[in-house]
Amino acid sequence: MNKKELLLEIGTEEIPAAALDHAVADLKRLATEQLERSRIDFSNIEALGTPRRLMLTVKLAPTQADIVIEKRGPGKSVAFDKEGNPTRAALGFAKGHGVDISEVCILDTDKGEYIGVKKTEIGRDTQEVLAEILPKIILDIPFRKSMRWSDGTIRFVRPMHWLLALYDGKVIDFKVGKVKSSNLTCGHRFLSPSNFAVKDYKHYKTEMRKRYVTIDGEERKKKIVAEITKIEKVSGFRMIEDAELLDHVANLVEYPVTVQGTFDEKFLALPEKVLLNSMREHQKYFGMRTKKNGALANAFISVLNTKPNDVDVVIKGNERVLRARLSDAEFFYNEDKKKTLEEYNKQLSGVIFQNKLGTMREKVERIMANAKFIAETVNLGWRDENPNEAIKNAVRAAELCKADLVTSMVGEFAKLQGNMGRDYARLSGEPESVAEAIFEHYLPAGADSTLPKTNTGIAVSIADKIDTIVACFSIGLKPTGSADPFALRRQTLGIILMLDAWQFSEWEKSPLSLKALITEAYRNIKDKATRPEAETVSDVLEFFTIRYKNLLVKDKNIADTEEISYDVFDAVIALGLDNIRREKMKMHSLSRFKKRDDFADLAISFKRVGNIVKGVRGSLTVDTSLFDDASEKTLYAEFTSVKTKVADICEKDGRPVAGEAGEYENALVEMSKLKEPVDNFFNNVMVMADDEAVKNNRLALLQSIQKVFLNIADFSKLS
Repeated sequence: MNKKELLLEIGTEEIPAAALDHAVADLKRLATEQLERSRIDFSNIEALGTPRRLMLTVKLAPTQADIVIEKRGPGKSVAFDKEGNPTRAALGFAKGHGVDISEVCILDTDKGEYIGVKKTEIGRDTQEVLAEILPKIILDIPFRKSMRWSDGTIRFVRPMHWLLALYDGKVIDFKVGKVKSSNLTCGHRFLSPSNFAVKDYKHYKTEMRKRYVTIDGEERKKKIVAEITKIEKVSGFRMIEDAELLDHVANLVEYPVTVQGTFDEKFLALPEKVLLNSMREHQKYFGMRTKKNGALANAFISVLNTKPNDVDVVIKGNERVLRARLSDAEFFYNEDKKKTLEEYNKQLSGVIFQNKLGTMREKVERIMANAKFIAETVNLGWRDENPNEAIKNAVRAAELCKADLVTSMVGEFAKLQGNMGRDYARLSGEPESVAEAIFEHYLPAGADSTLPKTNTGIAVSIADKIDTIVACFSIGLKPTGSADPFALRRQTLGIILMLDAWQFSEWEKSPLSLKALITEAYRNIKDKATRPEAETVSDVLEFFTIRYKNLLVKDKNIADTEEISYDVFDAVIALGLDNIRREKMKMHSLSRFKKRDDFADLAISFKRVGNIVKGVRGSLTVDTSLFDDASEKTLYAEFTSVKTKVADICEKDGRPVAGEAGEYENALVEMSKLKEPVDNFFNNVMVMADDEAVKNNRLALLQSIQKVFLNIADFSKLS
């Protein structure tokens, strides 16, 4: 069956750049779903877009596929009497479906035999079906923000002005709101605004190029990059690469034209982040560096959406606008420098963090307490000549970490929070570790974001994030569905990533307990909490567990190159999530151990031990004098040896340790030595003996063995 071409174009006012890529992807997805649902065979589906149009093209079969529909009636025993004659029920069913009783068939189902009819529904013409489904596809495209216009009967990201809809060169007749489909479209708003008739997709592409519209976003990006390369060769500068900004500007234009401008060298005295932020966020300009030494250049690149009559006039206009922006930034920066960061810090008492949780100043005090707890717990400066200095700097960084929020610069350029705090801390004479931690405590901003590089930065970042999480949970502000106004999911993920990355060689003497961290954060907020400590701590731990599971089981980045299965995660976490890195080590070791050929037999033996002692209450004590079978004595001797070796791997000074790669696997290998003596024990003795003392002694032995297994995981959770 020869397929025919569908071409759809939705013409609108300028679609926000941030929404364009999502809209293109959703248009393709929705079209695919509707075509499949409508039984129209298709191929070569493609969706593209510019700020003024969304386009879809696809090859379609000329008709829907036929479908056989079964309609079930009463049961066979009800439909026919003992002589096999149709009853009134059967005759009524046949009449109701417009068929003769002879056309009724027997349907064999899971619930028995029923009478029924089978009808073949002939597929309709694709042209007819498209007129029904295209309006639905268009109006189902989801946008974070939509708008109404005219009489307000429909919603779309921006007002719709035209609909081009052709199938096999013929117009598909439909309306969306007051906009009627046609074979007309137009070119670039300024360079070729007049309408023209379209024949097919090939003709459409050719005419669009002639009329200054590059319909493909990837092609627009390549064109921008090519023009920037030419500018770089002539100017002696190189553009600062910014993939996100490139994506954005490519979605702002239909016909990209790239130009270079300059600004007064005096503005280079501003911090680099200030300059780049002013250019990037407000003007969408690319910054440039000198090729010689990589220093920031007093030059920028701007991407226009038209071919100007006089390029120099446009460049001067861009320079004039940027000069005003940089002058504002210079003024804010100079004003901010008149005060120390400590002076700004005092102003946080007038900034509300959350109505029930108090001011930013109160939050800072909690961050300081959390940071002190973390720094002391992990012995933050154990490598330094003066460890107390490291702890002192962590608390100081926590004290100043939010001070830049009340500066003029951050008030104007919100994305510079942390950056300005670091700069102002340096100007205020704070230690470099304090200044850097002020910047780093906002990291990571997401799963793919950079992590803090300094221990002080990690400590303050965790201190800040754990306060926000626990404080919100303590008053019942939990994320619900997609609503997460305080970004608790992101902040939880950030803590997990940092705890995973923090090298244990720097804090192996006192591993950071997640439960202890959450408990400390609660105690620092308890005067404002409305929920009990135990309930809050439990909920936060569960929240961490869910985020950790989503990360480890679905995302291999943190799991190195190994895949962690759900049962392995559940088996390890059944013992509690308390040390992020230690638990991950156990999961990797257990995942590798599961690949052993004898693992299934080992797991059965381990589970058997657990099942027998499951109902035993309290901790029983082994009395070797009550052993009356050689298998008991052999098992106890082997158990004693294995227990000592496993303890050496899994504990230090009686406390669980983080472990290193392979250590827990070594522990599992040791534990596997118990399989044979355990099996012999079960084969030779009756655990639930009539003699109560003997029975309890055997249960005590198995209970002790289970405790060895629980150094790694709850094996009953393994599949």
